[in-house]
Amino acid sequence: MKKLLSIVLAGLMILSLAACTKESPAVEPVENQENNGGENNVTPDEGQTEAANVKVGFIFLHDDNSTYDLNFINGAKEACDKLGVEYVLKTNIPEGQECYETACDLADSGCNIVFADSFGHEDFLIEAAKEYPDVEFCHATGTKAHTANLPNYHNAFASIYEGRYLAGVAAGMKLNEMIENGDFKADEAKIGYVGAYTYAEVISGYTAFFLGARSECPTATMEVTFTGSWYDETAEKEGAMKLINNGCKLISQHADSMGAPTACETNNIPNVSYNGSTESVAPNTFIVSSRINWAPYFELIINSVANGQAIPTDYTGTMETGSVVLTDLGAKAPAEGTQAKLDAVKKELQDGTRKVFDTDTFTVNGEKVNSYMADVDTDEAYEGDHEVIANGAFNESADGFRSAPYFDLRIDGIKLLDEQY
Repeated sequence: MKKLLSIVLAGLMILSLAACTKESPAVEPVENQENNGGENNVTPDEGQTEAANVKVGFIFLHDDNSTYDLNFINGAKEACDKLGVEYVLKTNIPEGQECYETACDLADSGCNIVFADSFGHEDFLIEAAKEYPDVEFCHATGTKAHTANLPNYHNAFASIYEGRYLAGVAAGMKLNEMIENGDFKADEAKIGYVGAYTYAEVISGYTAFFLGARSECPTATMEVTFTGSWYDETAEKEGAMKLINNGCKLISQHADSMGAPTACETNNIPNVSYNGSTESVAPNTFIVSSRINWAPYFELIINSVANGQAIPTDYTGTMETGSVVLTDLGAKAPAEGTQAKLDAVKKELQDGTRKVFDTDTFTVNGEKVNSYMADVDTDEAYEGDHEVIANGAFNESADGFRSAPYFDLRIDGIKLLDEQY
């Protein structure tokens, strides 16, 4: 990753003993640096004047070796460079007390906004938000902002299930191509999926992907294995190999390393990745990737603070906001006509004539789902509290509910190989 030509902090920021009781995590050599206005140290132009008074601190679970965190890092740099904003990147911050301490450290250093990118950061960021009421704390993938009643704590996510669905369409077309080429029979069109945990976010993603694939290849089935980690290259590669050895003809993932794409390339198995192109390690097998583009959200929160406007409590990015995107197709693996098909389906998703979780397209235990109480207001009992079936579809990340996924139905056609995570 290209190093930032930035002004290195003269020393570690002074800890606030009243708020943070232990030393802050060690500063990483590259990403955990401060930058005045971007990697080129640009001088803000006239349109950047107000935003230039904002300073943003970013907390990342891993570093740029993780496709998940790299996607956030790139979005942060893009938005901050565009607006001429001073920023600090903190990488490899665990989902524990270190997150709280790092958030306090960033607030003490003058950050107006502190952002964290991982689900397990949430409780620790909320703790910091209570300590610093004049600082805005924003969090991706969290579930508690709409019930926490903290004016300076916010969640954000995107309708990435639509991107997953589109990526599934590309996968279904590839399966059809292989069937037509005589590589295997239609009833052998089995997809493999490497997931991290059995969280709703992962279930929503792999189900959307499967429904997209089956919209093109109706005989498709899917097996899912879990690693118990967001980032574990060895476990992800082993998971992909287990699926390949089980007869899966195409592999996708909700995991953050190059493990699964590398296994696919080695074994000549088509792959659909997540959070960015993996064509560099899988030039012959990479089809496409869906990802959330975080730059629009980062621009929104920066401009909101600069202009004294409220940040949305629970923000959902969409295809229309530029938050849900696909990478370019791979050069070799996609089936002929894939791009045209993706363009057509995207239009249908945007105009509402196609819905990802249309209840006519799936069953649970052989039955159509006509009603479902989802766990939107997460509590210790994980009880359903909102009816989410309306107008013939499961309404995921709906306005008035929350941004983070809550689709957790186990639909027919998908087999889970292990559920201990």
